[in-house]
Amino acid sequence: MQGIVKKVVDFLEKYSLQDKTIIVGFSGGFDSMCLLDVLSKIKNLPEFIDLNVVAAHYNHNWRGEEALREQEVCRIFASAKGMEFYTQTASKNIKKTENDARIARYEFFEEAYEEYDADAVFTAHNYDDNAETLLYRIIKGTGIVGLKGISEKRGYFYRPLLTVKRAEIIDYCNENNLAPNNDSSNANIAYKRNYLRLNVIPSLEKINPLVKDALNTLSSIAKSDNDIIEEYLTPIRDKVLSDGKINPIEYRVLSKSVKMRLLHEFIQSLDLDYDYKKITEIYEFIEENINQRNGSTKSLATALWLYADEKTIEIIPSRKQETETVNNTEIEISGEGEYQFGENTFVIRKYEDKELFLFPESTSKFAYVDFSRVKFPLLLRTRKDGDVISPFGMSGSMKLKKYLNSKGVPRHNRNTLMLLCKEDEVLWAVGVGLSSKIAVKDKPTHVVEVI
Repeated sequence: MQGIVKKVVDFLEKYSLQDKTIIVGFSGGFDSMCLLDVLSKIKNLPEFIDLNVVAAHYNHNWRGEEALREQEVCRIFASAKGMEFYTQTASKNIKKTENDARIARYEFFEEAYEEYDADAVFTAHNYDDNAETLLYRIIKGTGIVGLKGISEKRGYFYRPLLTVKRAEIIDYCNENNLAPNNDSSNANIAYKRNYLRLNVIPSLEKINPLVKDALNTLSSIAKSDNDIIEEYLTPIRDKVLSDGKINPIEYRVLSKSVKMRLLHEFIQSLDLDYDYKKITEIYEFIEENINQRNGSTKSLATALWLYADEKTIEIIPSRKQETETVNNTEIEISGEGEYQFGENTFVIRKYEDKELFLFPESTSKFAYVDFSRVKFPLLLRTRKDGDVISPFGMSGSMKLKKYLNSKGVPRHNRNTLMLLCKEDEVLWAVGVGLSSKIAVKDKPTHVVEVI
C-alpha cells in the first residue's frame, strides 16, 4: 500500500468514516486530484466497499474559458472513477478577493453536504499549506490559537492530507499518470498566499532549508499548549460564556490574560475580523462599563453593537434595527383569561383564598395584584411617549423612562418590554416592577403571569 494511500486509510479509520458519504472539494489541481484518486483506490478495498465519495467542484468564474475547461476535466475524471460530480458556478457579482472566494467556496461545500446528506467534507490541504498558513498568521499578528494552523478536523470538515508534503503529492500524480489542472492564478503574486509560497518561503529556506518543518513543528507545539490551556479554561468558559452573552459576575474576577482569551473566542464566534488591537479595545470598553448600572454600547460592525453593564455583556442589534423590531401591538385585557402577546402568553386569574400568598421578586414574571382600585379594560402593550408609573413603595408618579433608568433596564431592552397599562399609566412593567395602584395592601384579587 502506497504511503499516501495508507495515510488516508488510517485517517478514515481514525474518524470511523469507512462506510460514510464524503464530499471532496475538487478543484482538479494536484492536491485534490491526488486525494480523489487515492479515495478511488481505497473504495476497492473490501472494508471500504460502502464508502460513498462525491466530487464537488466550485467554479469561481474568474478565468472564463480556462475555468470552464478545468470544470470539464474534473467532471470527466470523477466520472471515470465512478463518482458523482456536483458543481456550481459563482455569480459574476461576487467580489474577486481571496476572502470572498473562500466564503463562497465553503458555502458551496455546505450546500453539497446538505444535498447529499453527507457525513463529512474533505479538503485537500497539505503539509506545505499548513506551513504557509502559519507564516501568514504570524505576519498578521496571531495568538496561540492561530499558531495551531489548519485544523485536521473542524465540525464536519476534514483534512486527510495535512501530514503529506506537496512534493509527495506531485510524485504521486506523476507515478499514477494523473494530469491535474494548472490554475494560472496560482502564479499571480498579487494574492498574498501565492506571494508567501513563491517569494517569502524560498527566501526563508536560504536561512533554514527545513523552514516548512520548523513551521509545522511550531503548529504541533501550539496545539499541545492550547490543549493544556483548554483543560484549564473549559470549566471557566462554561460559567462565563452562555447563550451569546458574557456573565459579568464570573468575568469580573478573572485575570486580564484569561479575559483577553475569552474575548478573542467571543469575537471569533461572531465571525468578525479581529486583531490584538480590536480585542484590547473591547477589553477596555468592558472594563469601563462592567460596574455601571446603566451601561454603554460599542459598535463592532455595521449592524452589530456590544452592550456592557453590571448585569450583562451582550451583542445587540443597531439602534435602527432595534426600532424596526418594536412590537406595536395592543391587546385589550377585558378580564380573567389568557391573551397572546407575540411569543408570550399573558395569564390573568382570580386569586383563591386557599393559595399561599408570598410576594415574588419584583423582577419575576409572576405577581399577586389588587385590581379593586382599577377598572377593566386594561391594555397590554410596549412603551409609548408620555407613559408614567407610580412605583410600588414610593409616593407619586414618575415618567416610565426615568423609572426604567433607575431600575437599570438596558436601553436596548426597553422597546420590547411588556407593559400592563390603564391608558398612559403603567400598572406592571413585566419583570421590572409593579405600580402602587395595583400593589396588594390586604390580600390579592388576582394573579398575573407571563409564560
